[in-house]
Amino acid sequence: MPAVSKGDGMRGLAVFISDIRNCKSKEAEIKRINKELANIRSKFKGDKALDGYSKKKYVCKLLFIFLLGHDIDFGHMEAVNLLSSNKYTEKQIGYLFISVLVNCNSELIRLINNAIKNDLASRNPTFMCLALHCIANVGSREMAEAFASEIPRILVAGDTMDSVKQSAALCLLRLYKTSPDLVPMGEWTSRVVHLLNDQHMGVVTAAVSLIACLCKKNPDDFKTCVSLAVSRLSRIVSSASTDLQDYTYYFVPAPWLSVKLLRLLQCYPPPEDAAVKGRLVECLETILNKAQEPPKSKKVQHSNAKNAILFEAISLIIHYDSEPNLLVRACNQLGQFLQHRETNLRYLALESMCTLASSEFSHEAVKTHIETVINALKTERDVSVRQRAADLLYAMCDRTNAKQIVSEMLSYLETADYSIREEIVLKVAILAEKYAVDYSWYVDTILNLIRIAGDYVSEEVWYRVIQIVINRDDVQGYAAKTVFEALQAPACHENMVKVGGYILGEFGNLIAGDPRSSPLVQFNLLHSKFHLCSVSTRALLLSTYIKFINLFPETKGTIQEVLRSDSQIRNADVELQQRAVEYLKLSSIASTDVLATVLEEMPPFPERESSILAKLKKKKGPGAGSELDDGKKDPNSEINGGMEPSASTASTPSPSADLLGLRATPAAASSVPSSAGNLLVDVFSDSPSSATGLVSGAEDNFLRFVCKNNGVLFENQLLQIGVKSEFRQNLGRMYLFYGNKTSIQFQSFTPTSLGPADQKHRSQLNIQTKAVEPLVEGGAQVQQVLNIECLSDFTEAPLINIKFRYGGTLQNLTLKLPVTVNKFFQATEMQSQDFFQRWKQLSLPQQEAQKIFKANHPMDSEVTKAKLLGFGSALLEKVDPNPDNYVGAGIIQTKALQVGCLLRLEPNAQAQMYRLTLRTSKESVSKHLCELLSQQF
Repeated sequence: MPAVSKGDGMRGLAVFISDIRNCKSKEAEIKRINKELANIRSKFKGDKALDGYSKKKYVCKLLFIFLLGHDIDFGHMEAVNLLSSNKYTEKQIGYLFISVLVNCNSELIRLINNAIKNDLASRNPTFMCLALHCIANVGSREMAEAFASEIPRILVAGDTMDSVKQSAALCLLRLYKTSPDLVPMGEWTSRVVHLLNDQHMGVVTAAVSLIACLCKKNPDDFKTCVSLAVSRLSRIVSSASTDLQDYTYYFVPAPWLSVKLLRLLQCYPPPEDAAVKGRLVECLETILNKAQEPPKSKKVQHSNAKNAILFEAISLIIHYDSEPNLLVRACNQLGQFLQHRETNLRYLALESMCTLASSEFSHEAVKTHIETVINALKTERDVSVRQRAADLLYAMCDRTNAKQIVSEMLSYLETADYSIREEIVLKVAILAEKYAVDYSWYVDTILNLIRIAGDYVSEEVWYRVIQIVINRDDVQGYAAKTVFEALQAPACHENMVKVGGYILGEFGNLIAGDPRSSPLVQFNLLHSKFHLCSVSTRALLLSTYIKFINLFPETKGTIQEVLRSDSQIRNADVELQQRAVEYLKLSSIASTDVLATVLEEMPPFPERESSILAKLKKKKGPGAGSELDDGKKDPNSEINGGMEPSASTASTPSPSADLLGLRATPAAASSVPSSAGNLLVDVFSDSPSSATGLVSGAEDNFLRFVCKNNGVLFENQLLQIGVKSEFRQNLGRMYLFYGNKTSIQFQSFTPTSLGPADQKHRSQLNIQTKAVEPLVEGGAQVQQVLNIECLSDFTEAPLINIKFRYGGTLQNLTLKLPVTVNKFFQATEMQSQDFFQRWKQLSLPQQEAQKIFKANHPMDSEVTKAKLLGFGSALLEKVDPNPDNYVGAGIIQTKALQVGCLLRLEPNAQAQMYRLTLRTSKESVSKHLCELLSQQF
């Protein structure tokens, strides 16, 4: 920056600021400001020959007054006049005033653009930098239209100075983020990429930031940056701290640039060129080696810089998932951080190891740290670290350590924080079933789970234990005995009563030979809990009683007396009254044979209904795309249950992705959707209409959830809405998390499920919502639960309307809930012969929907498989004669009917096209599924 000449100190400004600071009251300050404003106004109006110094001084005063919170409605033209000055300080103040006070709709924008063009053409590096900074600070679409084509030329010009190149790169990045359609990069791409070879480290740093943003939209155009990035990273990593003195931070050479380069490489798969790949592996090994070296400084800045590079290098190793040696070394390196004194490092180590546990190369290495992780779960003071420890235990679990991990998680559950209990309950239930060899252990585990944390055991968990007991003859007697003993506890959770009522009603006869569990003892034990239970549990117990009459005729008189009592046949609840009357009449008039037929044991659950678990989806890395959780199947895991279940889909609760969201990015760290900037248009509405339209960008966000169940549905400056959902058969449960991002309380907070508008649609979906607290404190988060029942197939998603008051202003927005018909898919495994036989049966023209479309994303086979699994179908291997094609099958479960579905996806890599064919037993479903799925590729 040029030296400030004598007289540029602006003594008048200093005196004014001093006067303001010396004011004893707000009134005195306003009086002094008004006096100064009157003086400045008179100077601007009266003195036509005002020199540049005076203009600069008065514009500075106006800027200071604005920063104090007062409105400024004049002085803009004087600031624009300063832009034509040849003095740096005057031009600087002019640009500063414009950056802060001039909006994009100002009438002066044309004059400002002309002044900027003059400075960009002046070849004076100082003036060019000021102009570029102003463009970036304003960042309006008008600025982008005026200069987007000029800035790349400045950036790649051979005679442009390094400081100007830095500013040009960052200015272009700003314009690209606000108006990507106006930044033409086609002809400049290769030259921008070659800035990675620039001699000036500042230019390289700015260029990496720009390229990392550009390559996310057009990865193929910038793929040549990989070799250059590896080359530059190699030079930095191999250099000594004295080689890059200007860019060495506490003995660490260029840490910010190193991190940016490692992140850029995570946008691409491993290099195909063996030499480049070898050089990159060497770089990563060097980074891991340097992390083991003794620190060169005791300052925290030194360790922070080293660890930042290390963790980013480990993220790249995990992303590639192809170098066993590096993965194991990364795991061992992270293991050293598990007992580090810094809480943040322990958290990051646990989080990274969760991802490493899903790699076949490093899973065994992660398991060696099990004792340390269990100790962290028990002793960590920070709840977020404890939660990551629970996540890691879940991720590292397999058949060899399942009992130990489940036991430790059950033990921790008794003292766990309320905020994570529900998640741990789900994890324990999943692991217990997934790795159960002895089903008596599984029954004991689930009953312990209900005893310890019954309030957090969802219906799906106790439904599942009943399904398994019914499907397995060898565990029925043990289950009846165990649940009978559990019911004898004085304080018994209602979920235990439900399980006990169901199992004893079906298999109580297996333990009736013991006098301690005779039929009458069983009945009296259950009936002692009756008056303490909710209506739904009482209804279940009444069904158990009528089952008892069939199993144990000697209890008929006692049970009929209960059914005949006024508290039952005259109950205020219609359901209980109807059951009591019907069961009493059934037991009175039906013969023994009829009764035995009507009340026979429940048959085993069919395969397609018996599984809530599936093989874990494992995340390969961010290269799979941020819009879905990429996964590969665990070769060592099997699903336990009554029968071998079908492959997992995103529409059934997958342990790693759909049910628990372990691999999902935490909501607090999630990136803001690209359309978030436009959402304020609808949110800041003072007078909401009765029929509010969808917020801008809502459709894009909605489509991202077609193949996934968890993520951020909406985010702006005030509110973040996260979603976690699970679906099974025709039922679903959705958790909406509303986060107040401000420090100010939301009042009258009312989220309302609107549901489909007309009567036809109301007969397709049944949505029950639970109310939330009307006050949401600043920085707080509230949860809303939605229970969803699919009555018949549908095409229109339900809506949710959120209204609340922020600072006295009513905010109103309407979003689509991510509920699509494919969420109710049940994956179906088929042999090749069965598939083609069924394919031919669905040959009517109205049963088929076909679409040929161009690929909107890179045609990656792993990503395609993950999306198809996430969509809900089972992927059938070795069915299609062409191995490049994808074939899937499934059944859409609704209350009214089941719709069989077969799909075939044929990619053409050369033409970058797909042909998608869907055949179902219902025309509307074929068309809708075809449209939904085609938008994902």
